[in-house]
Amino acid sequence: MKADLKEHIQKIIPLTDEEFAFVNSHFSTKKFKKHQFLIQEGDPVKYSYFVISGLLKLVYTDSSAKQHIVSFAMEDWWESDFYAFYTQTNATMSLECLEDTEVLCCTLDDYKKLCSGLQKMERFFLEKATFGFLGSQRRIISWLTSNSKERYEHLLQQYPSLFQRVPKSLIASYLGVSRETLSRLSS
Repeated sequence: MKADLKEHIQKIIPLTDEEFAFVNSHFSTKKFKKHQFLIQEGDPVKYSYFVISGLLKLVYTDSSAKQHIVSFAMEDWWESDFYAFYTQTNATMSLECLEDTEVLCCTLDDYKKLCSGLQKMERFFLEKATFGFLGSQRRIISWLTSNSKERYEHLLQQYPSLFQRVPKSLIASYLGVSRETLSRLSS
């Protein structure tokens, strides 16, 4: 599993065995069962998670108790309530397992030690954050300029495996459409 992390990091920066041993020492491994929460709204956010196996959904619940799926996270992805993680405030979102999941966990202190102790990791995290930000911008623009059919087709093209792993009701929620509308879009 830690080999997965090394391979993931080395897509962006090269690491010697010694450097990876330093990186590796800042992560712990946790396993969760389907429907377990890694983060619950209102609780402190202790970790940023790297997904080794499994599937997660990040959910925001509004004042009328409606749930909005912010993102899905699968193997080789990072996920957390990043605002709460970096500001060390309580979560405004929940992170739940859609499948049995194994993650590597990094605390904020360990994240800071990684960045200060190995400049390459600072560059790695900057690149990951930048691409995460760009992905969020693309999703916002898609919401502003695309109809539901176009959003469905884009999601299908970009992440086809989600459609095999995620219930259609959750795909519909992520796209902001009803289950019936999703059925029409997929036919």
